[in-house]
Amino acid sequence: MMDSAVSVVKKQRQNAKRRLNEESDPAARVAEERSKQKKHAALCATLGEDDASVQLLEELVFGADERLTERLTQKSDALLKDDVCSSSSEDDDDMHQHPAKNKPVWVDEEDDVEEDVDVTHRYRVDYKTSEAETKMSKQKLQRHLKEQFQKAMGGTPSWAEVTVKTAKKKEDEFDEDDELMQRTGNFIGSSDSLPKGIIKIKKCLNANNERPGDDRLTSVQFHSSAQIVMTAGLDCSVSLFQVDGKTNPKIQSIHLENFPVNKASFSADGEHIVATGLRNKLFYMYDMMEGKILPVTTVRGLNEQRVKDFELSPDGKCLLLSGSSGYLHLMTMKTREVIGSMKMNGNVCSAGFTADSSKIFSSSVDGDVFIWDVRSSKCLKKFTDDGCVGATSLALSPDDMYLACGSQSGVVNVYSQKDCLQNTEPKPLKAIMNLVTAATSLCFNNNSEILAIGSRADDEANRLVHIPSFTVFSNFPLMRKKTIFQTRCVDFSPRSGFYTVANNKGHALLFR
Repeated sequence: MMDSAVSVVKKQRQNAKRRLNEESDPAARVAEERSKQKKHAALCATLGEDDASVQLLEELVFGADERLTERLTQKSDALLKDDVCSSSSEDDDDMHQHPAKNKPVWVDEEDDVEEDVDVTHRYRVDYKTSEAETKMSKQKLQRHLKEQFQKAMGGTPSWAEVTVKTAKKKEDEFDEDDELMQRTGNFIGSSDSLPKGIIKIKKCLNANNERPGDDRLTSVQFHSSAQIVMTAGLDCSVSLFQVDGKTNPKIQSIHLENFPVNKASFSADGEHIVATGLRNKLFYMYDMMEGKILPVTTVRGLNEQRVKDFELSPDGKCLLLSGSSGYLHLMTMKTREVIGSMKMNGNVCSAGFTADSSKIFSSSVDGDVFIWDVRSSKCLKKFTDDGCVGATSLALSPDDMYLACGSQSGVVNVYSQKDCLQNTEPKPLKAIMNLVTAATSLCFNNNSEILAIGSRADDEANRLVHIPSFTVFSNFPLMRKKTIFQTRCVDFSPRSGFYTVANNKGHALLFR
């Protein structure tokens, strides 16, 4: 026991002495570690296990400071390279987002040359600042035109403002939408496109200037889709003219032998013209597409000696013929036979279809107004025109809002069609008293903003009435000299751009 204890103490002393030597001599420590590595490598070679895993374990256990330093250096170089690449790619992105301003491929030296504009030309005389000035630079002219435009517009328009911010504009739009959705009611305001009082109108060349009528005209009408006007009269002719307000060239003229035309009208499709005479029940249909004149001598179911007046339905299916003794005959345009007849008290004065062709308004010379159903030919309503002494004319507005009734005294009563259908004794919305002779011609324009009234009994008896104020335009007609004479027929173009009056002199006056 004593011997073993002594040997242990000796070993401890040797180890402590060796550690002290190693600490005092580092070279000896390195030499000892290398000798251990050689011994370990020899042992691994004998065992056949000198593979990569053993080498890695060796490096981890015994060191390999130099290899570790090399690996760390390689990794740091790789990281540095990646950073450089990423920074260069970011720079490329910035260059793509903010591309450099390209230089022009070609420069014209004459662009920089200042040219002078001749201001003595009649179109540029107003741009002169003095009488002696004859030339002006383009920049000065452009600045002058800009100032003139701003003065005419009352400032720079919003669409021309360069400094308007889009964000603010969007914010304002959102605010308007929110305000709009917070209330209910009518969002569409009334149009002020046609104010009352004064109308902008001027006299143009007569529509039938190239072929005036040899006798008084009885009809004038614009085509529903083409820029054409038709005239007809007692000279047994029907003429077509192209309307442009400047030359109004003649397209065609048709002569109906020994047939003074009492009334002529386009069909609803605009392909035919229907013309009636004064003496018998014969009437003509002119096919404009084929250029053929078709005389209609007999109509099945029509027992009349004479047919003078008629009305075409807006749907083009029916022709309403005015007969004697208060009869109205409804003829179909397809088979040309009477499909229904209506009888009212007194002689027929005038008649007209509603816009949907479902009803007929007719008036007798006694002043009674009848409302008929087209399908059943039955009378739906009857009333007396307020204050009427003798009826002379009748007209319905295209929007089925108004009914106008003319009388011998020159008074034109304007009713609401809805009121006429609902009440037994409707009252007029307005009694227009601007004529002193019989109101023989009445016509609404396409949007029911104007009512034209005229009389064949007196010269210049023609007025334009503003609807719905029911006041006449004070500047029409011009009273300086006679231009209209006796009004025989009036009509508006489909878009109300032109207004024409057929008079007793054979002229179709044209106003724009």
